[in-house]
Amino acid sequence: MNCLGYIVRLIMLKIQSIHLQKFLIKWLNFFIHSPGKSSLKIIGVGPGDPSLLTLAAVDAIKKSSVIFYPVSGENKESHAANIVKKYIKLKRKIPIIFPMARKEFDAQDIWRGAAKEIFWYLSNKHTVSLLCLGDTSIYASSYNIMKEFEHSYPQIDVKIIPGISSFSVAASLSNFQLIKNEETLEIFECPKDSKGLFKLLNNKNKKVLVIMKVGKKWKWVKKFLKKESLIKETVLAINLGMKNQFIGCASICKLDELPYFSLLMVRFN
Repeated sequence: MNCLGYIVRLIMLKIQSIHLQKFLIKWLNFFIHSPGKSSLKIIGVGPGDPSLLTLAAVDAIKKSSVIFYPVSGENKESHAANIVKKYIKLKRKIPIIFPMARKEFDAQDIWRGAAKEIFWYLSNKHTVSLLCLGDTSIYASSYNIMKEFEHSYPQIDVKIIPGISSFSVAASLSNFQLIKNEETLEIFECPKDSKGLFKLLNNKNKKVLVIMKVGKKWKWVKKFLKKESLIKETVLAINLGMKNQFIGCASICKLDELPYFSLLMVRFN
């Protein structure tokens, strides 16, 4: 027992009121066991394969009582939550609709509302984690929630746990070295049209391009790559770590439209 506890016990010996004794016991327990500064953990869970979860991610999830996870809309499943479903069966699970750049959502309202709800759980002594698909630093919507905490709840520590990126997995599965000596690695979201893609490909000297979020743009992207004689040099990755995963040469893909989780890798020597 520490000095404070010993002093309180001595005082209680002199107090006859049962109610006051109970109050002092509750106060003492709160003071001794109350945690320090609350923290939110934002956890990268990798692109899809649960075996690629880091030890740090699993440890943080196990220690959390409340798990927030992203969804693209009402009644939609969460890829991030599915990756860690083994570890969150008995947790309180709360979805957050991430706008994904869609006009029907007010992104700032979503970040503000999510941060407010997370803060409520933190202020009520819950251990809270927010899941992030892939890595926490690459096109991560969770970054916006982190910034909202910095602005509105600076008393909360936000701890970032990185995850394995989708293009790192794609490179390993296709034996593609992402960057070599004297090369430049450039990572982009797929442009809106062929003019934007042409600008990306304009300087081709010793460069590797990773083009993410190809999705619905694939039809014209594929035509462009064929025109530029690049289609056979391009690696295509779709739904990495998921049941319908594809990884291979872009030229053999017969689809006109790709899922949201798709990317291209091309090297210029």
